[in-house]
Amino acid sequence: MTQQNKGRPRPARARGGAAALAPARLDSLGEALTGTLPSIYGDFPMEIGAAVDEVTVTIAAELVPEACRIAKEHRDLEFDYLRCISAVDYVERIEVNYHLFSLQKRHKMVIKTNVSPDDPRVPTVVNVWRGADWFEREAHDLYGVVFQDHPNLSPLLLYDGFEGHPGLKSFPYHEYEEW
Repeated sequence: MTQQNKGRPRPARARGGAAALAPARLDSLGEALTGTLPSIYGDFPMEIGAAVDEVTVTIAAELVPEACRIAKEHRDLEFDYLRCISAVDYVERIEVNYHLFSLQKRHKMVIKTNVSPDDPRVPTVVNVWRGADWFEREAHDLYGVVFQDHPNLSPLLLYDGFEGHPGLKSFPYHEYEEW
């Protein structure tokens, strides 16, 4: 056992050697953040939870820009760093996640929203964090999520004229053999 891992429990292993899902374990910063969010967001309809070591907030897609602006500007939150935007295809819905971090307060949070795979639309947050530009273009390329009012949703990873969205589970991958 290395000095770094001394005294820490090892992750449980499931059948086949895969690591079991880790339970939510918020540190004191996460616990404090969870208690603060309802008073900051007031009447916002939201679900507050935890996933692994991050506070999660699930809201409606149309509320994303305002929730992100509050997360960035409120003195008790100060989420000045957008770590990334990720999209997850659950077939019946696409979940768009905004991974946030506060450089000053050292806490982290994920703002989540669910959209229909038939019409995946979310308002852009480029006006809140300029760095959202490439993340939104990536999610548009791979999952087909349309970020409304985005200044330039041109392809970032795929070439012009590419048909389909290869991040979706429904995308047809062709059989190939390694040589």
